[in-house]
This record gives sequence, structure tokens and C-alpha cells, in this order.
Amino acid sequence: MSELFKKDEKKVEYLELIYDLIFVFIIGKNNSLLHHTEGGRVQPGMFLAYILCTLAVIQIWNFSAYYINMFGKNGLREHIFLFSNMFMLYFIAEGTSADWEAYHTQYHIAWALILLNIALQYVIELRHAEGGQRAMIRNVLIILLIEAALVLGMIPLYRLTGTELSYLPIIVGIVSTFIAPGASLPVAVNFEHLTERAMLYVVFTFGEMVIAVGGYFDGELSVRRVYFCVMAFLIVVGLFLSYGTVYDHIIDRGREDNGLLYMLFHVFLIFGLNTLTTSLEFMQEDLIELMPKMLSLIGSLLMFYVFLMALVFRYSKTGCRPGAGFYAGLLALAASFAALMLVFRDQMLVNIALSAAYVFIIYAVIYRIGKFNKNISG
Repeated sequence: MSELFKKDEKKVEYLELIYDLIFVFIIGKNNSLLHHTEGGRVQPGMFLAYILCTLAVIQIWNFSAYYINMFGKNGLREHIFLFSNMFMLYFIAEGTSADWEAYHTQYHIAWALILLNIALQYVIELRHAEGGQRAMIRNVLIILLIEAALVLGMIPLYRLTGTELSYLPIIVGIVSTFIAPGASLPVAVNFEHLTERAMLYVVFTFGEMVIAVGGYFDGELSVRRVYFCVMAFLIVVGLFLSYGTVYDHIIDRGREDNGLLYMLFHVFLIFGLNTLTTSLEFMQEDLIELMPKMLSLIGSLLMFYVFLMALVFRYSKTGCRPGAGFYAGLLALAASFAALMLVFRDQMLVNIALSAAYVFIIYAVIYRIGKFNKNISG
């Protein structure tokens, strides 16, 4: 077993949970951007802002989670750094609004300061690191500093030309993580702790979805309203059970892994859940144009499952690793679901039922894999 992997038990600290609470708040702010519609469609500027803000915040959380996983000691210094980031995240949350242009400078300054805050923590750790760990810290530092510089560079670019390229730092950060020298080498990651942190972020995202479904319960007791309430709730339950089964019974959380791909899959899995939350809200709104909300619902559901199954493909335990036929079947099922949704696109009662049925069919498949593995382990 590699000495670079920490195998001592590492639990999620209360500090990490408190830190994550600010992200719960920002999830709601991000989703609110999609509610600015015009002519029955989400405004293109708001949709772009939603993508940028959501990915930027998830990436900030990702960088923080990695540092805590490898070097977190739940000490005073760590408290100061994390609470400083929490404070700056409020400025990001304030800028996540319909008039985001007015907060562009504030948003980017806070974003860059958070990245520099995390970078400073790695600088402190660099003094005591040796060998492969030292090389890894240098790589992360370079990525954080480059991304912070790009974020700051977006301020004069936007003010002088009106050009918005804030997606560039995010792309550079993601790509650099995988092409940096030594990115594929093992690092001092407690994989079990990292998977737990990712799971908690997913749970918080489901929490926002539960709140959104609460909008279906508006006091009207018509059969149609109750029907939508039941179906929307079933969709949330089925999605949650699917992720929970993968996490509890399928993922090999004791493996040696640097966790980079695992966290990247979660970036897009969480993004899919965020978009699905708004899609479910749109299902009951007649003012939203039909085709956009259908495509949003189909696309966000499929995105969630694509990256959930990517976790199964890459990180499942040896005893429950599905074969190629399994994924071919899922692909056919997804194509059938999308086709049926488009065929019945003007019948919301049918569409939401199809969505609930699809979710539970996938859950049944995942449950069988998890149960098979559980029986083998037992």
C-alpha cells in the first residue's frame, strides 16, 4: 500500500459542516437566476450567469475540500481560513442576482481572494512537505495562482470591453488539474473522507430540491395538484435513493485513489441536480414555454445519471462491477425516456409520470447491483 495514502480514520468535522452551510445558501441564489424569464424562456444572460456561478462555487468547494482532506487538523488556523472564505462567499452570493453586471467586480474580487486564501494554506504546508507530496502541493499552488490571476483579469476585460469570459478560469482550473505534471500520481488523500464530503454536498443539494418541491404544495387540493405533488416527491425520493445506494453499497470507498476524477464527476452530477431542481419548479408553471422546460428536465436528469453511472463504472467494488451490456441497456433506456418525453411534450401529467417511472426503473437497477454486492460481502 502506498505510503502517500493516509489510512488513519478521518471524520468530517463540525467545522466542515458549518462551512458547507454557506453553499446551501448559494445553491438557492444560483437557482434563482433561472427564474428570470421572458417570453416563456429563461433569458440567455441569466442562463450563462447560472452556469458560471454554479460551476465557480462548486469548484471553490472542491478546492477547499481537497485541502481539508489532506491537511485539515481542525485547528485555529484552519478555522480562520475557512470562516474568512465563508465571509467572502457572502459577497459572491450578493452578486448572484438578476443585475449581476453591477456586482461583477465585487464577485470576481471575492472569488480571487478565496482562491488566494486556499493557495496561502498550501504555501504554509509546503514548508514541511517532502517528495511526491511537495510536488503535488506545487502543482496545486500553480493552478490556484493562475486561476486567481485569470479571475482578476476578467475585471478590466469586462469593464473595458463588456466581454464576459469568466468561464475561462473555471475551464483552466479543471483542465490544469488533470494535465499538470504528476496529476496521475497518488497523493496523500483519505479517499473515504473525500467521498463522505462529496456525499454531504449532494445531500445539501437534495435539500434545496426538497424545498423547491415544497412549492407544489400551495393549498390547492385539486386532484391535478395532488397528483403533481406526489410525482415530484417521488422523483426526488428515487434520485436520492439511487445516489444513496451507489454511495453505501457500490462505491469502493477504501480504495487507493487521488480522488480527482471522483470529484470532477461530482461537479457535473451536482450541476445536473441543481438544474433539475429548477426544471421541476418549471413543470407546474404554464408561463414557461413547453419545449425549453422539457429539454431542461430531460437534460438535467440524464446529466445526473450519466455522472452517477460514471461513478459506478470507475469506482465500483470488484464484486459488483457491471459489464458492457449493462451500460448499453441504460443507454437504450435513456433514449426511450427522452423520445417518450418529446412525444408527450404537451401533456404535463404524462411527462411527470414518465419522469418518476424512469427514476424508479434506474433505482431498481442500481438496487440490484448494490444488493448483489452486499450479499457477496456478507
